[in-house]
Amino acid sequence: MACCREAPRVNIGRSMTNPVAVEVLRNGRIESVHRGAVAVCDAQGQLRLAVGDVKTPIFPRSALKPIQALTLVETGAADAFVVTGEELALACASHNGEAKHIAVATDWLARLELDARALACGPHWSLSEPVTLAMARTGSEPSAIHNNCSGKHAGMLTTARHLGVDVEGYEAPDHPVQIKIGEAISDLTDHDLDVAGPAVDGCSAPAYAVPLCGLARAFAQLSHLNSNSDARALASQRVTSAMFANPFLVAGTDRYCTNVIEAGEGRVLVKTGAEGVMAAALPEIGVGVAVKIDDGARRAAETAMATILLEIGGLAESTRDTLRKYAAATTRNWRGQVVGTIRAASGFPS
Repeated sequence: MACCREAPRVNIGRSMTNPVAVEVLRNGRIESVHRGAVAVCDAQGQLRLAVGDVKTPIFPRSALKPIQALTLVETGAADAFVVTGEELALACASHNGEAKHIAVATDWLARLELDARALACGPHWSLSEPVTLAMARTGSEPSAIHNNCSGKHAGMLTTARHLGVDVEGYEAPDHPVQIKIGEAISDLTDHDLDVAGPAVDGCSAPAYAVPLCGLARAFAQLSHLNSNSDARALASQRVTSAMFANPFLVAGTDRYCTNVIEAGEGRVLVKTGAEGVMAAALPEIGVGVAVKIDDGARRAAETAMATILLEIGGLAESTRDTLRKYAAATTRNWRGQVVGTIRAASGFPS
């Protein structure tokens, strides 16, 4: 399978060095740089822009969650178990484990007659420092339901229940739920998944590697109602609508995804992944964007994505104001003094 049809601006090579995408400055002097790649693709598979190596497979990690959530809808599991928009947004989330996230996940699992012990993702402290400190002060310890992937796993358990297959081992690559998810990922990215099998994600679910252009293509199709089939189009619309309607559940307080989706007014959807990955969908124009920062820096992925979205244009001024804060973010010392800037490198992303 081909990843994306190449446009004239593409500069691709497996051994190439990706360009500097983001610079970190202190007192006007470059202190650090982050190299990376970016792909912009339409739903027909045409690359609109490729900077750096967009063909070598990378791990999108949590950026794939909206694609993984399609199986929950397409199998009929979401309807069978009356999955709400809030729950569907949580299935796509890398959440903070704040009270609202925990409440939605807990109620969802209870409807499945399950609890946190059924989740294979394992526990970790909240991604939000204030939440972690508040828990520590009360002597509370996190369970798997606090894991930022607990919504994704609740969705997988719901699908297993609906298919009538064992919920034990639902995270294994050869489980029927994961096979269906893998098929959706392969279809939307237009990429044959590794026959040797996937890696293991931080939450114990399969982690597939796909080309960056394939990730951009998947997000373009996710946002495009004339996708592969009517069923896929309807499922995509349902997933994206849930995320647009519940941006807080997609991440949480002071998080990039929540802030940008909220400011985007239904025109831009973003989803972060670990290790410097970020993907976005622009439904009105049927375009997907994918970023990978070589050193895995989240700060650089946020700046790079904001810069690209500003370049694409067509967004409301209030949305652009939010994006500008990330495209040229300030850094502060422990006293709160502004000491530097994180910005896109000169000439990026062209």
